[in-house]
Amino acid sequence: MELSSKNSSKEAIRTTQLGIIISIALIFIKGLSGYLGHSYALIADATESGADVVSSGLLWLALIYAQRPADQGHPYGHGKAEPIAALLIGLFLIAAAGWIGYHSIYYIRTPHGLPKSYTLIVLLVVILSKELLFRYVLKIGKRLNSQAVKADAYHHRSDAITSIAAFIGIVIALVLGKGYEGADDWAALMACVFIIYNAIKIIRPAFSEIMDAAPSPEFIAEITEIAAQHIEVKEVEKCYVRKMGLQYYVDMHIEVDGTIDVFTAHQVAHQVKDELLASDLSIKDVIIHVEPHSA
Repeated sequence: MELSSKNSSKEAIRTTQLGIIISIALIFIKGLSGYLGHSYALIADATESGADVVSSGLLWLALIYAQRPADQGHPYGHGKAEPIAALLIGLFLIAAAGWIGYHSIYYIRTPHGLPKSYTLIVLLVVILSKELLFRYVLKIGKRLNSQAVKADAYHHRSDAITSIAAFIGIVIALVLGKGYEGADDWAALMACVFIIYNAIKIIRPAFSEIMDAAPSPEFIAEITEIAAQHIEVKEVEKCYVRKMGLQYYVDMHIEVDGTIDVFTAHQVAHQVKDELLASDLSIKDVIIHVEPHSA
C-alpha cells in the first residue's frame, strides 16, 4: 500500500510537470501572437496560462510535501497539503479572472485596431492542446482521487474556455469590421464568468476535504461490507472515514460475540484491519474499537 501511494504521487507529479511545460510554451505563443496581432483576448489568454504555471508549480510543491512521512507533530502525515493546494489553485483562478476582467474593461474603453486573422490559427492550436491536456489530467485526477490534480485539470479547461471566447470575439471583430474592434475584449470579459465558475467547482470539494467531510456513502458501504464479511464480526456499528492526501483513515466500531476472550477479540480486530489495508480502497490506517454483541 505504501508503494502504491508513492507511485500515485509520482504519477500526479509527472502530470503536473507536463502541464507546466505546455503552459510555459503557450505563454510565449499566445503573448507574442496577441501583441503582434492586436488581440487583448489573446494576451488575456496568455495571462491565464501564466496562472496555470503558478498554480501547477504550487501543486507540484504540495504533492512533494504531502509525501513526507508522519512525524511527531503530524501523526497522520502531511496529506492535507494536497486539498490546500487545490483550494489555492481555485483562489488563483478567481484572481486571474479579476485581472483579466479589469484589463478587458480598460481595452473596451480604449480605441485600438482590428485583430489579425492569423490569431485564429493560434487559438485553434491552443484550444485543442488545452482540451486534450484537461481530459488527460482529469482522468489521472479521478483515478488517483486527487482533488488537487482535478483542480489542475479544470485550470487547463478554464484556459481552453478563455481561448474559445477569444476565438469567437476575434471572428466577430473580423467579420463585422470597423467599429467592432473591442469584440475580443468583450469575449475576454465574458470568459471571466466561466473561469470563476470553474474556480468554485474546485474550491468546494477541496474545502470539504480540509474539513474532513465524509466520502460518498457508497465508499463507506464498501469498507463496511469488507469488515462485515469476517466470520467473527456480528455487526459494524460505526464507520467514520476521512481523506488525507491520496489515502483514507478509518475509525470503526465492530461487534463480536460477548463470550469470547479479550485476546480473541483483539485478533479479530487485527484481521479486519489487515483485510481493509489489503483492499484496493487506498486505506492508509484503521482504528477498530471492539464491542460485545447483544443478541
